[in-house]
Amino acid sequence: MWEEVSPDWPGNDGQTPLLHAASRGHEAVKTQLGREEFDPDKPDNCSKTPFSHAAGHGHQEMVKILLGWEDANPDKPDNLGQILLSLAAQYGHEEAVKVLLMRQEANPGKPDNFGQTPLSFAIRRGHNRVTALLQSRKAAIPSTICGVGGTA
Repeated sequence: MWEEVSPDWPGNDGQTPLLHAASRGHEAVKTQLGREEFDPDKPDNCSKTPFSHAAGHGHQEMVKILLGWEDANPDKPDNLGQILLSLAAQYGHEEAVKVLLMRQEANPGKPDNFGQTPLSFAIRRGHNRVTALLQSRKAAIPSTICGVGGTA
């Protein structure tokens, strides 16, 4: 019976073992569960991927591990259009933001479905060090800092 069970199969909430490990920062999953059996971009029922759970919870080591997987897409937006950098920035996860900004493609000015950007989240929530990191990438300060469609 166990031979038929895939470690990439989701539970009722759509969460796979990799997603659970990523959301809890269990870096050992890479060696313990075997990389070839997982889809690093498989979303749960809320369209959150292992990447988005790791970034949103500030698990920078897990983000680094997932960035090392060739077929993982760190720019895959969730159902709200939020990218990993948005999730890490809005919760003030400075180290995860640093890891994500090491990528050349990282865009602190990329808006989600509501016009919010990683930079606007960091500014609005008072994450000054994260704001400074994002501004160091020369991102334009968005006009939606005060809310959806609002102005600063």
